[in-house]
Amino acid sequence: MLITDPQAQRRPLPSPEELPCSDDTPVDNEDQNLLPNLLLTTLYRIWQQRQDWFFAVDMALYHTAGANPRVPIVPDAFLSLGVERKKNGKSRRSYAVWAEGGVVPSFVLEMVSFQAREEYGEKFHLYAKLGVLYYVVYNPEFWQRDHHDPLEVYRLEGGGYQRQSGEPVWMPEIGLGIGRATQAYLGMEQEMLLWCDDTGRVHAPPEVSREELLREQRRSQRERLRADQEQRRATAAEHQAQKLADYLRSLGVDPDNLPNSDSNP
Repeated sequence: MLITDPQAQRRPLPSPEELPCSDDTPVDNEDQNLLPNLLLTTLYRIWQQRQDWFFAVDMALYHTAGANPRVPIVPDAFLSLGVERKKNGKSRRSYAVWAEGGVVPSFVLEMVSFQAREEYGEKFHLYAKLGVLYYVVYNPEFWQRDHHDPLEVYRLEGGGYQRQSGEPVWMPEIGLGIGRATQAYLGMEQEMLLWCDDTGRVHAPPEVSREELLREQRRSQRERLRADQEQRRATAAEHQAQKLADYLRSLGVDPDNLPNSDSNP
């Protein structure tokens, strides 16, 4: 059960720059990065003329549907429509719903790994409460263990998720369908997640090299780590300054009215 803390909701919401960009949870296998990034590179090709969408891989998603807006959920991937590709011309470090005009992702992808992380439980209910229209769970290896199907697509209807039948599944509000196919791609054959049109025709991923994809993944991870480290340092400095201010107040000194060391006696 999800409980919202009214006090937390009344506190000022932080800006995206104040928030960590991920939860530092490592992925369990290469495909958790590779397959969502293939979906992203495909969107770059088929929506290259559009600037009103944003697709993120392993990015912190901040919201007000839980107990604390500073605690994110980090989907394997999500897609938002009606937002800028670049926020004010810059790359996002995280996605805060309140900083995006209240736009909630229309599509969320979770990939189940050896260590299950509530894809069919708490996350299922949280995404519904948040208002995510399509919730997709991809479970290629452990679906029998979990008593589910390898690919399940849910649509939000009446406040709850309804499983969509067939495969691929067409998502008219997004203008895309999603399904699976085993294909030879860049010298390897494996099952992949693929976008498709309303006839079921697959939008093939662009022919970039596997090495390029992996390099881009590593670069993105380094950027997220560097940004998160900078944020941690800034937060630590802020906490230290607050402790000093509290100490000065305990001595009867107003930290906001300290004498200027540069002023003449």
